[in-house]
Amino acid sequence: MLRRRNRRRSERPALPMPAIPWRGIGVAAAVLVLALGGYQASAWLLNRPIVTLQLSGQFQRVTAIQVEALVEPYARAGFLDVDLEGIRRTLTDLPWVARVEVRRRFPGTLEVAVREEKPIACWGERGLLNAAGELFLPDAGHVPAELPRLKGPPGTEAQVTQRYFAVQEQLEHRGLSAASVTLDARGAWAFQTSNGLQVRLGANSVEERIARFFQVLDRTLTHMAGEVDYVDMRYPNGFAIGWKSPAAARTTTDEERRPHA
Repeated sequence: MLRRRNRRRSERPALPMPAIPWRGIGVAAAVLVLALGGYQASAWLLNRPIVTLQLSGQFQRVTAIQVEALVEPYARAGFLDVDLEGIRRTLTDLPWVARVEVRRRFPGTLEVAVREEKPIACWGERGLLNAAGELFLPDAGHVPAELPRLKGPPGTEAQVTQRYFAVQEQLEHRGLSAASVTLDARGAWAFQTSNGLQVRLGANSVEERIARFFQVLDRTLTHMAGEVDYVDMRYPNGFAIGWKSPAAARTTTDEERRPHA
């Protein structure tokens, strides 16, 4: 028979419950509600509709009406929610737009500054290049007649543009300009001056040949450039001159005398 042992419970005093500061919590909650309400009210006031679109730039190829039509859907979002980067991307996608700056001005103005591309040369038949050698318009509806003509294989636009600037700088010192610069598929260079003189450079030692051409131009061809059809610099130590007519031929030094191509 099992013996049951009775264990006497020890009696402990009850712990007092902590007092809850209901009044403090109420005050904090009221402050939080007021703060949230104030924030929402401020956000509402700041995010009011955009009422003014301020455009700046020299609009020649792009019209202010075009810009306004593309910006208007974004402006509906409100002053704070308007997607500035989206506006930049949309406007920069226009063929003649080079750069776009967009900013807000409180309380309800959106400022948009547009800079158009400036073509410095024609690429191929109808393309247009900017100063960075970027083909920003592959098929222009109108190509200004005064633009120089640059030509080369696809992907060489920047390279040909750099060569054009190098030649152009030298020609400007002599009262001339480059009418065209060409790079063919074999890597051979050529250019033509504004007075119709064609210069053949080939594919090798191009920088050296350009420098030698300008020495020849200053020393020999200055007073007869109008009678010369082409100058072929593709000789190791000399050059060949092609005259526009046999009667225009001139006597040259032994160094300069080479068979005409």
